[in-house]
Amino acid sequence: MPSPVEDRPGLLIRDSFRYSDAVLIVPPALVESLSCFDGQQTRRELRESLALVAEDEAIPELEQQMIDALSGSGFLEDENYLRMKDAARRAFVEAPLREPAHAGSGYPTEPGELRSTMDEWMGDGAGAASDGGLVGIAAPHVSPAGGYLSYRSAYRLLAPEYRDRTFVVLGTSHYGQPEKFGLTRKPYVTPFGATVPDTALVDELAAAAPGAIAMEDYCHAVEHSIEFQVLFLQSIYGPDIRVLPILCGSFARSIYRGGKPEADEGVERFLNALGEAGEREKNRLFWVLGIDMAHMGRRYGDTVTAVANEGEMLGVDARDRRRIHSIAEGDAEAFWDNVQENHDDLKWCGSSPLYTFLKANPGARGRLERYEQWNIDPQSIVSFAGISFR
Repeated sequence: MPSPVEDRPGLLIRDSFRYSDAVLIVPPALVESLSCFDGQQTRRELRESLALVAEDEAIPELEQQMIDALSGSGFLEDENYLRMKDAARRAFVEAPLREPAHAGSGYPTEPGELRSTMDEWMGDGAGAASDGGLVGIAAPHVSPAGGYLSYRSAYRLLAPEYRDRTFVVLGTSHYGQPEKFGLTRKPYVTPFGATVPDTALVDELAAAAPGAIAMEDYCHAVEHSIEFQVLFLQSIYGPDIRVLPILCGSFARSIYRGGKPEADEGVERFLNALGEAGEREKNRLFWVLGIDMAHMGRRYGDTVTAVANEGEMLGVDARDRRRIHSIAEGDAEAFWDNVQENHDDLKWCGSSPLYTFLKANPGARGRLERYEQWNIDPQSIVSFAGISFR
């Protein structure tokens, strides 16, 4: 991403998987030379690129500095990177808990401050009386500081009577394998405390659809789409809620090649197994979806400068609402037809959890509680919503 440090312009590089905790800022003059690190070009071509911005006598040292900095930080696909990747993944598998990954960045780490922040985000609408028939909610996974009104619109509906249910949390897997579902038996931990994993359901799903499962999926270690939902649930019910966390990889094959996601045998088995568990357990479960919607603007590769609720984003609003209407009707097929349109040029970040929920709960009908577009930066927007399901 562009460097946010005012007196250090350039390109900021960091590792979303957190194999490396290094952050590099590549100066503007050297950014073009990064294209030489593609596995195809040689050091000679790197030197030729550097010759456009540096004196001849400085090139050898500059070349080595770039290689050492990128390799040492784990940003080249070499032995150091593979060692860091293996160590991080092994550490997650062996860890007894899923530690908070976004405390201190997405929300406060100190419990007292966190409680005050959650009270501000939730307002005075939490713990509402049951209006009957509620089986689940969808809330954003965008930073709560930017999307708290939509979070609030969904979580304000959660009545005290849901306290003892297993919360089936379907989160977007931003980094996981397509057509895969990431499971973990580890308790999720936040500054409020640790959840209780529903390991019996984890084991049931893993046995029913092994080809579609990534067990102890490392993506849980870094993903925010479930962590933020756990945070809101704990703020309402206390830390020791029972949770079944499921990361839903994209259904990319279906989006780009056609057909329905369940044309993949593993996906079909998982959807059937989840639906059977949901039908059997019914009133013992409560469904929570961590989803965002459209991603538009320069940050996401579009040529348009996106401003929330203005210009071309009014058309995005209309297309989002068309998809939301299909979701509300419980029409999984119509929803997926809309997602496949133009290979999902809206870049919805939540289509796979939504489709998974609709297929596992064919009787559910939704209601839009709140819809928003938010400028994540001056040139780019994310849309999201709060939705209830009955």
